[in-house]
Amino acid sequence: MGKVKCNTPVALVVGVTGMVGLSLAEALASPTALGGPWKVYGAARRPKPTWFPSSILDLYITFDALNFDDTLKQLSPIAHEVTHVFWLAIQVRENEESNIPSNSIMLENVIKVLKSATPSPLCHITLQTGTKHYMGPIFDPVLGTKLVHHEPPFQEDMPRLPYPNFYYALEDLLASYSPSLTYSGTKYTWEHFCDMADARVLADQQIWAAVTNKAKNHAFNCTNGDVFTWKSLWMVLCEVFHVEFVPFDENEKFDWVEMMKEKGRVWDEIVEKYGLYKTNMEEIVSVEAWNIILHFGFQHVCSMNKSREFGFFGYANTLKSIGMWIKKSSYYQVWVLLSKEYGTS
Repeated sequence: MGKVKCNTPVALVVGVTGMVGLSLAEALASPTALGGPWKVYGAARRPKPTWFPSSILDLYITFDALNFDDTLKQLSPIAHEVTHVFWLAIQVRENEESNIPSNSIMLENVIKVLKSATPSPLCHITLQTGTKHYMGPIFDPVLGTKLVHHEPPFQEDMPRLPYPNFYYALEDLLASYSPSLTYSGTKYTWEHFCDMADARVLADQQIWAAVTNKAKNHAFNCTNGDVFTWKSLWMVLCEVFHVEFVPFDENEKFDWVEMMKEKGRVWDEIVEKYGLYKTNMEEIVSVEAWNIILHFGFQHVCSMNKSREFGFFGYANTLKSIGMWIKKSSYYQVWVLLSKEYGTS
C-alpha cells in the first residue's frame, strides 16, 4: 500500500475470523502499526467466535455480503468513518464460473454501501487474492485438468491467463471505480511526434555550454533526444496515476480548459488534506498552455544534431522521465501521488 494520508484511519477487515483476518486486526490494533493509531472494525458472515479476542476490535459486525439489504443495514452506520477496507472474504462454489458472480456481488455490495456516504472517506481497498493468478482455476473440476500455468518464479506483472478466474473479476470491479483520463487534444497530436526536455538534461547542457570554449556564442536546442506520441505518453500518465486508459475518440468532445476553471478550490482542499506545500493551482500548471500544445497542427520535433556535433551527448528517455518527475514532485510534496484504489496480495 502507498502512503496515503487519510484523516483518522478507520479499517474495516472483511473476513476477520480467518487466520489472516485475525493477524491483520491484531497488527492494526498495535500501537506501533504503520499509519496509526487505527480504529479497527472487523466483519464476518458468522457471529463472533468465543475464541476471538474482543480487545483487538472497536466493533465486530455480522452480515451477509451476498445480501445487499443486510449489508446496507449493518455497514451504513459506519460508512461515514471507514477509510480503508481489507478484503479477505471468499465464497467457494462448485466451479470457477460460479465463483465469479458470488464473490463479485459480495465485494460490490460492500463498496456500494461504503461509497454511499456523502462525502465518502474511503481512500483504499486492499484485495487479498492468491497464486491462482499464475496457475488458473486449479480447483475447478473440469478446467483444473486442462490448465497451462505461467513458468515460475511467478511475478506480479505476468499477464492474465485465458481462463475464468474470480480474482480477475474482483480486480476489474475495483478498477471500475477509478476515473478515466480523457485526452483533450486532437487526433493529429495523439498520433504524431512531439519532443520535450527533461530538466536534468537542460541543466547538464547549460553547464557544458558554460565551460566548453567552442560552445561560446552559439545557440543550442535542448531536448531529450527522442520523440513520443501523446498516445504513448497518455498510457504512462494513466499508469502512474492509476486511472483507466481510454483511447482517443474524435466524437467525444472534452473541454479541459473549461473543466479546470472551477478546480482551484478543489486543489486548495487537496493541499490542506494531504499537507502539501502550499501553492495555487495556477502556480504548478498552465492549463491554457497545455491546451495549445495538445492542439498543434504540426509535429513538434527539434534537431539535436548541432549539440552532438559540438560534443554534448546528454539524453533522457521521455516516457521514463515523466514518471520519475511525477514521483519526485510527490516526494517534495508539491502534489500527492495516491496509491492504487486497490492492492492485491
